Amino acid sequence: MTREKRTSDADIVPAQPELEEFIGYNLKRAYVIVQSDFRRVLGEDGFSPRAFSALSLVVQYPNITQTGLAKMLGIERSGLVAIVDDLEQRGFVRRTHVPSDRRVQALLPTKAGAKAIADATDAVRAHENTLFASFTPEERSTLMALLLRVRELGE
Repeated sequence: MTREKRTSDADIVPAQPELEEFIGYNLKRAYVIVQSDFRRVLGEDGFSPRAFSALSLVVQYPNITQTGLAKMLGIERSGLVAIVDDLEQRGFVRRTHVPSDRRVQALLPTKAGAKAIADATDAVRAHENTLFASFTPEERSTLMALLLRVRELGE
């Protein structure tokens, strides 16, 4: 029998919705909190989580192909086009041809892109340190290990 609490005469809400038992539901709710704070920290003109991830990888792996970047991000190549277009329009990356196959485009960070991602990375580290300040180092490590195991399920 589910305990219920009355919020008004018309509403009866379960004390704990059944959704709370689902890992996926809780992951999504946690992601919404992290993403919302991420966007607040990086500001209105800042990076989306996907653009941040993409530029971070382009800076770390210059000359990465768009196919390789999509694979590393775990998204379809077609979904990457808009992200790369945005980064290119902002002057953070440039496309270049791969000498061995001129049909394939590689991505290079610009100086502005490298600076932007360095600044954003500092802000994201600070955001995570603040958001997860109540976690012990061991809890953070355990959470990260569990999330990596979940990611491995999809690979």
